[in-house]
Amino acid sequence: MKIYNFADSPSLVGQYLAEMRDVTVQKDPLRFRRNLERIGEIMAYEISRTLNYKTEKVRTPLGVDADCKVIDEKIVLGTIFRAGVPFHQGFLRYFDNAENAFVSAYRKYKEKENFDICIEYLASPLLDGKTLILCDPMLATGASMELSYRALLTKGTPGKVHVASVIASRKAIDYMNKVMPEDATLWVGVIDEEINAHSYIVPGLGDAGDLAYGVKE
Repeated sequence: MKIYNFADSPSLVGQYLAEMRDVTVQKDPLRFRRNLERIGEIMAYEISRTLNYKTEKVRTPLGVDADCKVIDEKIVLGTIFRAGVPFHQGFLRYFDNAENAFVSAYRKYKEKENFDICIEYLASPLLDGKTLILCDPMLATGASMELSYRALLTKGTPGKVHVASVIASRKAIDYMNKVMPEDATLWVGVIDEEINAHSYIVPGLGDAGDLAYGVKE
């Protein structure tokens, strides 16, 4: 699996990540959601540079045809609820003609630090031959992403797979390398080296869903 780590070169992604990690700044949920969107927008642009294009003639107001390059792939944006929603919106602002898929994946705790990943909801178009961009801002263990991907495969086999995450742990990166297709591409804002006993990324930023939408009971 090819990995594109935005932290390898300075960019605005680093600025937005700094604000999302900051324990004071991240208390503003509107700003937190907007930063998720902005990183999604940047990643969407970078992914767009890897896609196939075709030339179309477009008639301008001067009555002259202009040759324009337009995307020649059918794109499906897939998102894992709930923190993935604003991240997804950033991608959708750029891929405005994309189809959309949604997966509900959550941790079901059996004991304090022992949990299973459960999927209860899936809504997706047919995926055969299309380009799937699967988004989840936090990639802690990789288990939710893998199960969501497997669930989406019930809707067909995509021609290309891109996985996008804001922060990933080193453990998740290694896991994704084992379970995802070899020709898939992972786009990540930064890779943190550790996860704690609760499977939270360290230093991470906390619970992205809670920061975006409020603490859940």
